[in-house]
Amino acid sequence: MMKMMMKSNIGIGWRHPHYQELLETKPKLDFLEVHSENFFGAGGAALAVLHEGRAHYPISLHGVGLALGSAVGLDDWHLDQLAALVAHIDPIRVSDHACFARGSLHDREDNTNVHAADLLPIPFSNEALNIMCANVQQVQDRLKRSIAVENLSAYVTCEGREMPETAFLNLLAQRTGCQLLVDVNNIYVNALNDQLNDKIVGLTDFAMAQCTQWLDAISPQHVAEIHLAGHIDCGDIVIDDHGSRVKPAVWALYQHAVKCFGNIPTLIEWDTDIPALDVLLDEVVLARSYHA
Repeated sequence: MMKMMMKSNIGIGWRHPHYQELLETKPKLDFLEVHSENFFGAGGAALAVLHEGRAHYPISLHGVGLALGSAVGLDDWHLDQLAALVAHIDPIRVSDHACFARGSLHDREDNTNVHAADLLPIPFSNEALNIMCANVQQVQDRLKRSIAVENLSAYVTCEGREMPETAFLNLLAQRTGCQLLVDVNNIYVNALNDQLNDKIVGLTDFAMAQCTQWLDAISPQHVAEIHLAGHIDCGDIVIDDHGSRVKPAVWALYQHAVKCFGNIPTLIEWDTDIPALDVLLDEVVLARSYHA
């Protein structure tokens, strides 16, 4: 009996070192994903390049600055810029992270909010859920489309946790109609760091079990995209640095994610120590093999 082939849907993060080569060679990719903030502002060379890429590939916009979990609310300027970019590009997806970055400093008399310039974790509490739901809904109302929210790689824990991360994300999607972006590498990095903190023997096996349980707990109908990336083990902490090939354990978890969620668009992320384009394309070929 002939085996049915499941069509894959694989893209790469399109970064500056590969702008020209990709436009010249036009490799076989299903979509490109860019960081939204790199293309804010009217006109300019960067936006012109993005428009050229859009002529050949669907574009996904992935943000790092909305700070959807911030209790002080969203930055109006940032949302204005994102809305303008979405109108220009008409992306296939818009996404950002389940984190906070904006807050107020108690010793400032002008009550000006500040930005941490980082993706900071939120407590998985009912209060935090209400805040994130309100912020996500504001973005979706402005963009007139649903967005996808990504699970975070977190290096500190927040007090006040009242539910598992998976329950928090499922409820967020149910209440707002948003989608979820499942970063498999982030799940694994968090699991490794949890076990390092607890000094558990059999680190990898324990982390893998924790990750498969995480994937099993996410409602498949909410998942819009999967991210894959590399990480670095520094001994006392594991960092999600997006600076190397996807590790074998993450590929194994990806295989499980495909079983859980089906043929979901998948992105190869690489943001530091960016290699030759052919290296990313090799990772794309490997990702496609999990859909055979």
